This record gives sequence, C-alpha cells and structure tokens, in this order.
Amino acid sequence: MDRIWRKSFLGIGVLIAFLSFVGCYPTLKQEAQKPEEALRKIHFFFPSYKDDMDFSSLERAIRRNFEYLDRLDPDTLFSYGPHKYSTKQVRESQEAFLNLIAENPEPKELVRRLRKQFFVYKATGRVGERRVLFTGYFEPIYEGNIVPDERYAYPLYRTPDDLIKIDLSLFREEFEGKSIIAKIEGKNVTPYYSRRDIETEKALEGRNLEVAWLKDPLDVTFLHIQGSGRVNLPDGTNISVGYDGSNGRPYRSIGRYMLDEGYLEREEISMQTIRQYLQDHPDILDEVLNHNPSYVFFDIRDDGPLGNINVILTPGRSIALDSRIFPKGALCFISVKKPVLDGGGNITDWVDFSRFVVNQDTGGAIKGAGRADLFWGSDDYAQIAAGNMKHEGDLYILIKKPEK
Repeated sequence: MDRIWRKSFLGIGVLIAFLSFVGCYPTLKQEAQKPEEALRKIHFFFPSYKDDMDFSSLERAIRRNFEYLDRLDPDTLFSYGPHKYSTKQVRESQEAFLNLIAENPEPKELVRRLRKQFFVYKATGRVGERRVLFTGYFEPIYEGNIVPDERYAYPLYRTPDDLIKIDLSLFREEFEGKSIIAKIEGKNVTPYYSRRDIETEKALEGRNLEVAWLKDPLDVTFLHIQGSGRVNLPDGTNISVGYDGSNGRPYRSIGRYMLDEGYLEREEISMQTIRQYLQDHPDILDEVLNHNPSYVFFDIRDDGPLGNINVILTPGRSIALDSRIFPKGALCFISVKKPVLDGGGNITDWVDFSRFVVNQDTGGAIKGAGRADLFWGSDDYAQIAAGNMKHEGDLYILIKKPEK
C-alpha cells in the first residue's frame, strides 16, 4: 500500500524548490493537464453505438464496476470534463444503461434512446490530432517458481518498506494532487532506486522481497509493462500477480529507444519483434532494458487481473486511461481498429470496430487526453493484438442526464 509521510525532512525545501522550477516551466505543447481540459460535451456528430461484442461481457464489466462504486461515499464527485457528477449519479446512470441494453433494442432505437437520455463527452485527444492513440495490453502467462534455482533466477519484487509516497500538497497548495516516490537516506529525501539499481546493481537483493522467480529477464520486463499476469509453477498450479506500486521513476519506452538507435524499423516494431531482437542480441539487453528507469512491484492476488479500481478486468471491455484527468469507473465508447489473423496467427489486416468499454485501469505510459490502453485478455489473439495495436481512434464517455 502507498504510504504518505507527513513529517518534515531536512532537504525538503531544496526538493520543493527544484519541483517548482521544473513543474512551472511552460511546455511547448498545450496538453490537457486538468480534468476539465480532457473532455468536452458534444451536441452533434454522435458516435454510432455499434458494438462488435456480446452484451453479456459488457454487463459483467459494469457489474464489476459497481463493486468499486459501492465502496465510495455516494456524494464523492467525479469530473467529466468541466462538469461534476456524484458517485450516486454515476451508479444510477450505469444501472439505467444496463436496463436499456437488457431490453435488447434495435440498433436505431438504442441510438435514439442514448441520445435522448445520456450526455456524451468526447476526449480532446492529442495535441494537433484531436484523436486518441490506442494501444493494447494483455494478461501474460509465464513459467516461474516461488523459490529460485538455476532455471528460475529473475525475481519479481513486492513493494519495499523503505519506499515512501510524499504528498507534496502538504508543503504547498500549488502542488495539490502531486506526489513523489522516494526513500530517506540519513536526513535527505532521494529518488527511489532505478531499474538499473535494482536489476543490475541488485539493490534489493537479500531483503526477502521476492514474490516469485521467472526464467527469463524479458518475461520480467514484459510483466512490468503489462502490470499483471499469471505465473505457472512447476507443480502445475499457478498464481496471479498484480501491480502493487512503482519506484516513481518516469516510464521510457524501450521500443522507442530501439527505434531511435536503429535496432528496429518503425514498420516492424511490436512486442514480439522487440522480444525476438533482444533474444538474438543479448549483448545489448541491459542497455535497452535499463533505458527505462521505471520499475514495478507486485503482490500475489487471489484473483485477477485487477485494474486500478481493484476490480477484475474484463477482456475487451476494460480500458486504461490517465486517472488524473479521466473519471475512474466511467462508461465509455471507443472506435478504433483491431487485427485480423490468419490460421498461423499472422496479422493479415486491420479493420474498424467500436464497442462500449469501462475505465477500470491506468498505466505508467498512459498519460494525457490522447492515450488509451485496451485490455484484450490472456489468449493468443490477446497477445498478438496487444503487442501490435497502435492506432488512432475516438473515445467517448457517457453519463445519464439528470431527471427533470
């Protein structure tokens, strides 16, 4: 669990001064930094509301969403762009939506009633594009063990006790909503260990923090990227592991690094090609992986995978958005592209699709109003789709109009 330290530390003034400098420096891009900038209510050009999946999976995702909403105070407010809606309104809205789809209306009738009964907000998207870049993720399954040996030598770590989360708003009001991950060294506050410190320098070794051990460092890396997964154990059982925190360092794409360094060409880059190239060139493995200083910690879950609102994700129906600017647990509608595979698992085409989804997760690389990550599941198609999806599309968020 995150821990917020409310004590004053020697050196915090220097830290705040530094953050004031870098945090207030104007950026060259006008990106959405606040919830009111991320969404705008639309009055024309509504989405089609055509859904390429069965509604039973959508109902399952929404009912799981109720588990999250029911844990909150009914008066807790969510920001839908410039407007505020209470938890009670959000839940009643999604209950009304479930009642509507349970009637199985004809497509035209569904569109008519949604337009009449629901407000629709559209994501403002990326700067200059006004569209959302969609990527995908999945639940990987890797071989591992709960004890190390010659075969299983690469650990997954749980969150260390010396990792702390400092709420910066306790020091200055202008840092409302901002925090940092750090550790205390003597009387100084310092950044937590980087990936290089942990993986190469073994900064956490010997502290009994290992959750499980995998057989391939690339399995560990891709599990960090996905945020959750399953570990198949030698006795035939498996355990679910899920995101429990991070070291607070910025996420840097290893795919982008390999592209910039000329290891891969833009048209060939995917999760699969990245893995294959690094397996074929072990001499650059540490160089590439340590380019990303971010590091993820895990814990063992009874079930999973779980999103950031602590509900089980539904394949094809759960998405990850920037939790700073989009409302958690929101009912959404997306329009983008998905792959078509041949019998050998090769992508032969990308076709348009659209469906209702629910915002139930977030991610280190999912920042801003122009990014979304779709959870595909855990089968072979999910892995291929997640590893190759990188397409622009549209994102809408719906909520029922208040009763007059």
